Amino acid sequence: MPQDTAALRSILSLAPVVPVIILDDVSQARPLAEALVAGGLPILEVTLRTPNALKVMEEMAKVTGAIVGSGTVRTALHMKQSVDAGCRFMVSPGISPRILDAADDIGIPLLPGIATPSEAMTASERGYGFLKFFPAEANGGAPVLKAFASPLSDITFCPTGGIDAAKAKIYLGLPNVICVGGSWIMPADALASNDWGRIEALAREASQLRG
Repeated sequence: MPQDTAALRSILSLAPVVPVIILDDVSQARPLAEALVAGGLPILEVTLRTPNALKVMEEMAKVTGAIVGSGTVRTALHMKQSVDAGCRFMVSPGISPRILDAADDIGIPLLPGIATPSEAMTASERGYGFLKFFPAEANGGAPVLKAFASPLSDITFCPTGGIDAAKAKIYLGLPNVICVGGSWIMPADALASNDWGRIEALAREASQLRG
């Protein structure tokens, strides 16, 4: 089926920032998710970039209030694994005919990544109204999305890639941005020391960025 835009809108509008999580230590999954949710960021994108990513997703999906999605989805197998892990949505770094075809047969919505107007138009022709702009900063950042707003007025974006708190506020001021993705909420040293209080505080600051 085409993208379930109503489902994605309801998920992506819950918070201004989606933490983009690269985690391999399964023992950290639940406390990390609990800290992010407590800080007001319930939408969690766990990327398929580590050997234990699926186990991390499964653990995070057990946390009350957490809405877990899978990131770096590139194949039909990734999609099936995402469903089996309890994910509520999927995010891909780009689009291809094969990935869009595979998404038609999966029961959770896909947020595909695009970098150009041509890619955005291709996704739109397949029924996609919500897209990830990636890698956002490397592709020109907020000025590019601002330029997209008029000719691609029916498309809403979640920019991800190279975004920090200051840049996030700029993106969130654009009319065609529903939320941003980022990892600054989870500094490497805070994860290394299991400093969940610091991560919760950073999440709380991020949750107040819109408006």
